[in-house]
Amino acid sequence: MTCIAVTQRVVVDPAHGTRSDALDQRWWPFLRACGLVGVPVPNDVDGAVQLVRTAPVHGLLLTGGNDLAELGGDAAERDRTETALLDVAHECGLPVVGVCRGMQLLLRRFGVPLHRVTGHVADRQTVRIGAGSRVVNSYHNWAATEVRPPLRAWAIGPDQVVKAVRHDAEPLLGLMWHPERLPPDLADADRRLIRAQFGGEL
Repeated sequence: MTCIAVTQRVVVDPAHGTRSDALDQRWWPFLRACGLVGVPVPNDVDGAVQLVRTAPVHGLLLTGGNDLAELGGDAAERDRTETALLDVAHECGLPVVGVCRGMQLLLRRFGVPLHRVTGHVADRQTVRIGAGSRVVNSYHNWAATEVRPPLRAWAIGPDQVVKAVRHDAEPLLGLMWHPERLPPDLADADRRLIRAQFGGEL
């Protein structure tokens, strides 16, 4: 199977103030179904960069959770870590998938402004992809309604919110929905999409 680095959210224990890295357990069966093995990386810049440079990983998955610090989030260490990992991915030509917050990070990297939106927290939401459409989910309060080169929008949701982007020249893909949370019948398209992005093996 193909190994990819997987970033984690920061969870703060309210009783003790402990800051922990965490990942939705639904990612593991989803990644296996894509022919991928996920390697969780810590929210520590040096440790994460060293892991991606030395371990045999062939891609980077930026997962959801935590608002960006510039949008009021409380996990600045995650912003720093994922930004550094994007630099390494660019340098090494690694494919990248950004999910929800991960796509927001990609948008900000290329100077796309984000603004607060309403009505985009739902278990089911229809997005337009080309001349067709599909049902996904939506769990975000920040979004973009336009993108600029080298990014291009390829999925649009209600209120013209950009729901997925690709890079014109680099293997970068952003999704504003959570494929790991979709039921199997709705997740099949994403399994094929992410398998193709990372070169997963069946």
